[in-house]
Amino acid sequence: MTTTTKRREEATSRGVEGRRCACRRFASQPSEHPPQQRAHVKVEKPKRCPGLGLFYALLATVLFSIIALLVKSIQEVHAIEISALRCFFQILFILPMLIYHKTGFLGPRDKRVFLVLRGFIGSNAMILLYYSVQHMPLADATVIMFSNPVFTSLLAWIFLKEKCTIWDCVFTLFTITGVILIARPSFLFGEHLSGTKGTDHIKGAVAGVAGAIAAAFTFVVLRKMGKSVHYYLSVWYYAVVGLIESVIVVTILGEWKMPNCGRDRWMLILITVLGIVGQSFLIKALQTEKAGPVALMRTVDVVLSFFFQFIFFNITPTWWSLAGALCVVASTCGVAVRKWYSSSRKELKD
Repeated sequence: MTTTTKRREEATSRGVEGRRCACRRFASQPSEHPPQQRAHVKVEKPKRCPGLGLFYALLATVLFSIIALLVKSIQEVHAIEISALRCFFQILFILPMLIYHKTGFLGPRDKRVFLVLRGFIGSNAMILLYYSVQHMPLADATVIMFSNPVFTSLLAWIFLKEKCTIWDCVFTLFTITGVILIARPSFLFGEHLSGTKGTDHIKGAVAGVAGAIAAAFTFVVLRKMGKSVHYYLSVWYYAVVGLIESVIVVTILGEWKMPNCGRDRWMLILITVLGIVGQSFLIKALQTEKAGPVALMRTVDVVLSFFFQFIFFNITPTWWSLAGALCVVASTCGVAVRKWYSSSRKELKD
């Protein structure tokens, strides 16, 4: 019995050792995919179509230019009423999105003040843009509103303590110069070189500058909120607050008007639909491409506004307007390129 037991123990130990050796040999064998290659396979993502983000930005730019053209074509309806209609349709569009994404309707408790502020300032920016388009040449209004990125950098430096360089100051001076050349106030240029339509032109220019600053404030508020608030919730506040504000103001002013012809009514509906589609394309562009190239693509808006102004309203831009547009576009492109370059350098360092 003793001999038999010893033999069994020896056989068991030899079997265990054999299995251990086999495991070691298996572990030491080279894998079909080296660790670097396996890691590469895991990280690899499906390739996206190059230039797709810029294409989305171009589509958004064209749609926003068409909206400005339609607003300019409807002169009987007040800008605030157009804003109210757009906000109403925006609510109908965004409501199913909020329900689908289960974001709620109020947002985080500590962000609600910023959400209401974003809605109030953003809706005012839209109203001022529409008012500016209705009271001055289409291209001039578009160029002035296009100056908002420069004001965004300045306001971000004041309220968010972001870095302000000498280039930001230069771009701001260029923008102010361009706006002055477009507005051409009589106390600087005299009556013979002042705005083409007197007080209406100046009112439109003031509204355009105020709208650009309001849009810049909106971007600052959005940066302050960060990514903790869902985009659809931000648009929801923008539409609801804008609708309430527009209805109250239009009622006080007594400016409720229904367009006389069916063409203008269809234009109003088209403005709201194109606004929603244009915003969707712009969101897709910013999700797919960096903000710098998207901002540069938006400069096409200025070119289209001059083209639409000449084709549909037979208004030839003056040399003053062209010089002002060049100053504003150059400064805006400068801001976009500088931020693009800074973000690229950060990514390389990381």
